[in-house]
Amino acid sequence: MSSRLFQTMVLQMKDSVNKTVGVIDANGYVIACSDLKQIGQQREDIAYDIAGNGEPIVYDNMTYKSLTLRSTHFEYAVFVDGTDELSKNLCQLAAVSLGNVKQFHDEKYDKATFIKNVMLDNILSGDIYIKAKELHFEGDVPRVIFLVRNAHKNDAAVSDVLMSLFPEKQKDFVIPVNENDIAVVKQVRPNSEAKEMRKIAKSIEDTLNSELLIKTTIGISTICFQLNELAQAYKESQVAIEVGLVFGIDNTIINYENLGIGRLIYKLPTTLCRIFLSEVFKKGTVDMLDQETLQTIQTFFENNLNVSEASRKLFVHRNTLVYRLEKIKKLTGLDLREFDNAIVFKVALMVKQYLAACESQQR
Repeated sequence: MSSRLFQTMVLQMKDSVNKTVGVIDANGYVIACSDLKQIGQQREDIAYDIAGNGEPIVYDNMTYKSLTLRSTHFEYAVFVDGTDELSKNLCQLAAVSLGNVKQFHDEKYDKATFIKNVMLDNILSGDIYIKAKELHFEGDVPRVIFLVRNAHKNDAAVSDVLMSLFPEKQKDFVIPVNENDIAVVKQVRPNSEAKEMRKIAKSIEDTLNSELLIKTTIGISTICFQLNELAQAYKESQVAIEVGLVFGIDNTIINYENLGIGRLIYKLPTTLCRIFLSEVFKKGTVDMLDQETLQTIQTFFENNLNVSEASRKLFVHRNTLVYRLEKIKKLTGLDLREFDNAIVFKVALMVKQYLAACESQQR
């Protein structure tokens, strides 16, 4: 990566200084040069002389100067063709420029790796703020994680599109997690609302769909205000997607805050769920409900237990809906027109969905 970075820079310098400019590593190998023929050559003697010397050194009609980096040991040196005063000044100028570019690149890369380690809980909590201070990283600011899940394997193009969408490289980070998931860790305003988070997620979804024809599911975490909360935020974004899949939430953008009781059920042990179902429903009664009856129940719940409104949405007479509800009461012992019974029935159906999803994953 360093050689490519240096090569891009020295080729740009060549047009301005009209001299050969290059970079050697600690072993004396030329890793970048405006004269491509020199790349790969070894200059071991000068590398040995440069180590520990911060001043320009003249050797074999060329001027060398070590790059000033954070590391205490010699890593790279720049060289310029010529030994006159102009060549020395150009060499010093190139060393400063390349050193700054390298440091900026390393800090950016290190910050992204640091954020990934914090997010995946791969760093001790006591070391988080020490490392943040070393990287000059602003730690305790509000951030949200957008977990972008692609049904197919991600490639570099997906990351490139997301990086272009979030150009604030020191504030926002695009982090590939696995072959299907990419996390966008974005800095937001402290008082940001859910609709703003959804707007950002929608722009991600639309951009990937229009530019790469990729369909995604996006999980949104809550806002975290401290670095050590990033791991929890990442788990929230995962849960948002997984709960959405389990309970058939008809949405490609799922906010953890809007999962409601689904996220509680998702955390329950399956044994406890089976006990709950056996207590709520008589053996086999829930399985006796046909698709039409289940659709009736769903519509009734969506219309806040309002018989008149639900019957209108179902295109049936009010008395027909009342008859169906009485039939459900007789079969299950629960009158859905009563709020407490409706809650129990709704939770039981969600628990049943959760158990079905668990059994499907085990097959």
